[in-house]
Amino acid sequence: MKDTPTIQSSAGKLGVLLPGFGAVATTFVAGVENIRRGNATPVGSVSQMQTIRLGKRTDGRTPKIKDFVDLTPLDNLVFGAWDPIADDGYESALNAGVLDKHEHIEPIRDFLASIEPMSAAFDTKYVKKLNGPNVKQAANKKELAEQLRQDIRDFREKNGCDRLVMVWCGSTEIFLRPGAEHASIEAFEKAMAENSDQIAPSMLYAYAAIMEGVPYANGAPNLSADVPALEQLAKERGVPIAGKDFKTGQTLMKTILAPGFKTRMLGLNGWFSTNILGNRDGEVLDDPESFKTKEESKLGALEYILQPKMYPELYKDLYHKVRINYYPPRGDNKEGWDNIDIFGWLGYPMQIKVDFLCRDSILAAPIVLDLALFLDLAGRCGMSGIQEWLSFYFKAPQTQPGLYPEHDIFIQHWKLKNTLRWMMGEDQITHLGLDYDD
Repeated sequence: MKDTPTIQSSAGKLGVLLPGFGAVATTFVAGVENIRRGNATPVGSVSQMQTIRLGKRTDGRTPKIKDFVDLTPLDNLVFGAWDPIADDGYESALNAGVLDKHEHIEPIRDFLASIEPMSAAFDTKYVKKLNGPNVKQAANKKELAEQLRQDIRDFREKNGCDRLVMVWCGSTEIFLRPGAEHASIEAFEKAMAENSDQIAPSMLYAYAAIMEGVPYANGAPNLSADVPALEQLAKERGVPIAGKDFKTGQTLMKTILAPGFKTRMLGLNGWFSTNILGNRDGEVLDDPESFKTKEESKLGALEYILQPKMYPELYKDLYHKVRINYYPPRGDNKEGWDNIDIFGWLGYPMQIKVDFLCRDSILAAPIVLDLALFLDLAGRCGMSGIQEWLSFYFKAPQTQPGLYPEHDIFIQHWKLKNTLRWMMGEDQITHLGLDYDD
């Protein structure tokens, strides 16, 4: 095991930069401000509300995580964003329709209105259902990336930030596979200069962040920083990165239920999932190429959790189907419906049906907060490259080369907490229990 790190102080301002200033980002920003003013509680935030056991159960040491590790206080957060739509935070939050206007938007109107999105590196080629005038112009993608780097430097100086983090809250881009353009940083920068179609806008943000020493998390299923060139760049420049695709809604339920089925050795014949949602994300995913990216992210969890090659009698013939349907009347209140066909002793069939009427941005907002604070912590610990201990927050966790992703939410949670214990020089919790025997 690596030596316990030296953790640099969390003192000073932490700038949270958000590519994409729609429903998720404005819900996050408005939520933090309401919490700072004492008008709300950070429900859903592990960093703010959860405790962590230290030592034996009989020791009685269970501080809150925020009191155990040196996380940046919420009062020290400042926010910046990019978006192709020029609406300020107040207008964008109203348009998103997630939060109650009178309870959570109007009381902080001046604060929200003060956040005006910077012009975005955006191309409708990659998000076909979205458009807007607030877009950067440049001769090539390398110049666009340099403009983003300048935005980062300007934001840091203007707001007096001691540190920055970036969390992608933008839309799902079309499906891309890693190619020769992504194999090395030299090939990547050459592809940017040549305007290669294989370099999507989210990759430009990831590149800009890493080059500026800013920890980066990807909340969408886009490749973004999940390519060899940017993973290696992050290691070389000492920058933590994590991704991808916030684990909310239906996939959250899958990563809770599937480990239970496997733990009990219950078999699965089929898992049919469909979603209806009407927000900007739903409209974007109405495009087949963007849906392909999301589908790949949502399909992977069961394969890795159930391990059909190890348990062919139970899972090798599983039929897994995922559908997403754009339905404007539902807005941000997504409905995820699952039909699960399981079988038990002697092969007798049973069914489980789940109807999760969730609020997508309400589930995503605390994830953005935790990722911002934990990535900043990782940076202050001197950790760099892929942060697998943050897989807990993602549908398609980014992993070190050669490793399969861990999707079981309970193993992910255990790993997150044990990483925090390691940072602070505390013993790992194994749950062995033999220490209590006489």
